Amino acid sequence: MPDARIGTSGWSYPSWKPGFYPAGTDAKEFLAHYASRLPTVELNTTGYRLPAEDQFRRWADQTPAGFTFAPKLAGNRPRMVAEFSERVRRLGDRLGPVRVQLISARDEGMLELLLGSLDPDLRLAFDLGHRSWDGIEPRLAAAGAVRVNDLESEAPFRYVRFRDPPYSEAELASWAEQLRGVREPTYAYFRHEDDPTAPYSAMRLLELLG
Repeated sequence: MPDARIGTSGWSYPSWKPGFYPAGTDAKEFLAHYASRLPTVELNTTGYRLPAEDQFRRWADQTPAGFTFAPKLAGNRPRMVAEFSERVRRLGDRLGPVRVQLISARDEGMLELLLGSLDPDLRLAFDLGHRSWDGIEPRLAAAGAVRVNDLESEAPFRYVRFRDPPYSEAELASWAEQLRGVREPTYAYFRHEDDPTAPYSAMRLLELLG
């Protein structure tokens, strides 16, 4: 089985009950239940505001050894970068890659500011939506970072986001075949929907990879 961790974009969704979460499950138990079935999750709330340090510790304490969180950083908020690096470290060994989102057109000055300000030990995956960023992959590789959904350029790890659900069995099988050919550790996340299609797609893809 390839070194792949598959999960979803977030976990705190009441509409996933009673589908993914059993009926009667308290919202405070969602994360522990999620972590018993999937090995990783995107931590999106950090892209909007930084929780207190104790909150990161509580999240880590609710998950088993080997589980990883992928915190989000809004790249257009550079003033919070130093504090961000410090706080996500409170996840301890549960800290996975950091998804740095830049939705604007190419701005290499901003990119260099982020690369120079973030803890160099963090695994950075840049989510660059604007096509003007095409070709930036070698610069990211030189910094030990990767572009989200890039499986071709040199990189120390891969970060995949599945953004167009629902996924058919054939599509999941195709992705499984593609990920089997990836040599680097891979983190992949299915976008949240009101119905619990994301966690079931993640579990199915893990089955296919196995």
